[in-house]
Amino acid sequence: MARRNPLVVGLDVGTFKVGVVVAEVGDHGIEITGIGTQASTGLKKGTVVNIDATVEAIRKAVEEAELMAGCEIRSVVAGSAGSHIKGFNSHGVVAVKSREVAQGDVDRVHEQNLVKCCNRAGLHVQDVLGSPLAAAEAVLTPEERELGVALVEIGAGTTSMVVFHGGSIQHTAVLPVGGGHVTNDLAAALRTPFAEAERLKQRCGSALALSAAADLSVEVAGIGGRPPHKLSQRALAEVIEPRCEEVLALVRSEIERAGMAGHLTSGIVLTGGGAVLGGMTELAERVFRAPARLGLPLHLSGLVDVVASPMYSTAVGLVLHGLKRHGRTTAQEDWSGLSPLERARHRVVSWLREFF
Repeated sequence: MARRNPLVVGLDVGTFKVGVVVAEVGDHGIEITGIGTQASTGLKKGTVVNIDATVEAIRKAVEEAELMAGCEIRSVVAGSAGSHIKGFNSHGVVAVKSREVAQGDVDRVHEQNLVKCCNRAGLHVQDVLGSPLAAAEAVLTPEERELGVALVEIGAGTTSMVVFHGGSIQHTAVLPVGGGHVTNDLAAALRTPFAEAERLKQRCGSALALSAAADLSVEVAGIGGRPPHKLSQRALAEVIEPRCEEVLALVRSEIERAGMAGHLTSGIVLTGGGAVLGGMTELAERVFRAPARLGLPLHLSGLVDVVASPMYSTAVGLVLHGLKRHGRTTAQEDWSGLSPLERARHRVVSWLREFF
């Protein structure tokens, strides 16, 4: 059945998880109609290292989202979160001499493993957006962007940040450390398999040792057929807290290095799967000496209960970015009659309006 409203799909390919969110603009705003998730094994620190494994994870997540949304997904807006992503402020001029920029030039710029994986999974990539910028679309308010805020997205393999002040992006960075390092610490300290350490972290973990119960115990599976053993939730948190504090301290150092520490009037917003860990916002307030809150996707309808988690911030932000892009494309359909120079001028003006 033909859909009356534009359908946009956000594809978040993370180190531990591939997430797909399907949305359309309904009568009551942006409505989430389908979600798909799949374990990811083909990435390391946010970068694709195994194309075949990543393609398979994308296909399964897309199929799940298609089944829930009752549609066929052919194109996506993809998010990239590798530590190779860097942002810097720059003024640039480009000269095109004797020929116009061809589609082949654009294709060569965009050719990377993430796009290859999507194409092999039968998907067209409409756009690629940095993970922290996508998450910011979903969880930040205009007031926070204006007064000054640092969005910190804690993923499994990387921690991304973007700093806003005066309504504009001032600094971005991606650090090669994340929630997976906490799990590795637990697996080593408790002598338990990685999957068991991840389960314990999600169900019983806390980023603040003093807030964890000292009189409640958890059972830890052994390795190689060894019997399980027990330890207190506080002992579990005593392993978790130092690594979480280190991650946040690295983010603080990066913000200070960029000269933005004195411009965060609205404080810190934590999002991403690693932010779900109990005590993270309190620990962030201690590390940054600033107010902190948990960032959840805003202004949605439909399957809100499912996506109302920091884990889906990037995927939802990709959807919002895609809907904005659809609006711009619709408004600019008459660009086809313009000369290449005029089209380039219009694009530059649009980008400046969007970011400044």
